[in-house]
Amino acid sequence: MHIHAYEKLWLALSIVLILALIGTVTYGAVGPGVAMVADSQSTVDPGALDEDDRFSEPRVEQVGENEYEAYVVAYQFGFEPTPIVVPANSTVTLHITSRDVIHGFGVAGTSANAMAVPGEVSEITVETDEPTEYGIVCNEYCGAGHHVMEGKINVVSQSEFEDRGGDSE
Repeated sequence: MHIHAYEKLWLALSIVLILALIGTVTYGAVGPGVAMVADSQSTVDPGALDEDDRFSEPRVEQVGENEYEAYVVAYQFGFEPTPIVVPANSTVTLHITSRDVIHGFGVAGTSANAMAVPGEVSEITVETDEPTEYGIVCNEYCGAGHHVMEGKINVVSQSEFEDRGGDSE
């Protein structure tokens, strides 16, 4: 049986493309910088958030010089606290969880993005500059009221932050 030269070429090219696909999928699954959720990641009982020291009262607290931690709870269809008030020129680590279903936590206009999963605590760290206001959107469908689920992060001056009592209202 005679195989035409162009058929051999297309056959060889197809095999190369299939091997390239398998290689890229393998690299994507085990390549450097890819990490799955670790067993060491902080967990919480979503049914007992009121009993957890971190999330019973969602807030912002100072943990060092110009370093703050914010504890945020997502629920259908909002975020607590709202607004999240943080001082300008500081580093803020957001600890985010959900009390009911999976939610998204995206800070509009930035690359800050996390998932709020019941039973897990997501952490993202952001650095604030000038006083401004950011919108928070849920970017994971969470139910019939998903389209109205929003919040705010208010970056205020240090003096205004202290005048507010040093935490979110």
